Amino acid sequence: MKKQIKDIVEYLVKHNIKPSYPRIKILEALIEKDSHPNVDEIYNSLLKDAPTLSKTTVYNTLNVFAEAGIVKVLIIDGKEARYDIDTIEHGHFKCDNCDNITDLNISIDDKIISELQGFKIKEKRVYCKGICNKCLSI
Repeated sequence: MKKQIKDIVEYLVKHNIKPSYPRIKILEALIEKDSHPNVDEIYNSLLKDAPTLSKTTVYNTLNVFAEAGIVKVLIIDGKEARYDIDTIEHGHFKCDNCDNITDLNISIDDKIISELQGFKIKEKRVYCKGICNKCLSI
């Protein structure tokens, strides 16, 4: 699910985020990569065009984006945070072999939620793990 944003500067301003050069480049990287990248992947993809960029800047920017609700933080296996630009409710499948994360068009419907009568739900997430079809075909 690739997110389309027509004007990145306007999008950041709309979400009360100052559109600095690093923030624009990091958001562009998230939009371009639908692989749910981690901090290192984003940092390494931007280093050629922004040699003064630091991993700390990438990490802090992703935190700002998450707090503003324009990215979701995924921690499927408890090892690393991955970032998803698609904030619409959906699930994820992580391959144990290649570590790729694939979006799943799945939602947690009201029938499931009704079983949690009296609970306060703060977030809904669906994760599946296994071997992806690409790795199975090798």
